[in-house]
Amino acid sequence: MKLSELKDGESANIKSFSNLTMELRKKLMVMGVLPNTEVKVIRRAPMGDPIQVRVRGMSLAVRKNIASEIDVEVN
Repeated sequence: MKLSELKDGESANIKSFSNLTMELRKKLMVMGVLPNTEVKVIRRAPMGDPIQVRVRGMSLAVRKNIASEIDVEVN
């Protein structure tokens, strides 16, 4: 399942990144978006993009196209 497919309020564990550049992977990892880390979807913007998520106690906004490249496993 992809991070972009989670509904508001759902949690999952990040499994891997697919088709992201190394530069973008590094940026996500610096923000705490790492494999085997829990992520929770807080809400979506009115048009569905970006998606607000909580990772390691921090709130982040992730573009939908990036979220669709993050593989997760629902808890």
